[in-house]
Formats: sequence, structure tokens, C-alpha cells
Amino acid sequence: MEHYLILARSVTYAQRMQRALEKAGIRCQIFRAPRDLTDLGCAYVLRLAVADLPQALITIHRAALDPVQIFLYQKGTYREVAP
Repeated sequence: MEHYLILARSVTYAQRMQRALEKAGIRCQIFRAPRDLTDLGCAYVLRLAVADLPQALITIHRAALDPVQIFLYQKGTYREVAP
């Protein structure tokens, strides 16, 4: 199943992003970032549906919580789609 991971700079930012997205009606889940995606020590990601990405980016930008990186999970692998 395809999905996006939005990399946050810390668990606090990930939690703030999650609250902003939930207020906008966008479902997401917080996870520790897979080790092969980042060299940041304790990075966290938000996982969300492919269809939700455009509105999610608008929502978190308005909340001044821009992501560090965005990855697309597709066919068993992650690829970076935005820095």
C-alpha cells in the first residue's frame, strides 16, 4: 500500500503536525523514522495516505511546521520526493 512519510525535526514537531492535521480532518500516525531514511538521531515521521498529501502540506505550512523531508513508499521501497 502506498503512503507518504513526512519527516519532522523532533517528536515535538511531529506531535504538533499531527494535531494540526487532525484538526483539519487528515488522519496520520507518528512513527520513529526508519534508520535508512535519515541520519538524524531520533527523527520521527508522520505516515499519511497519498491522497492526503496536498492538503496536509498546506495545513502544516500554515501552522509553521514545515517538514524536513518527504518520502513516498511504493513497491516496497522509500524514495525521497521533497527535501
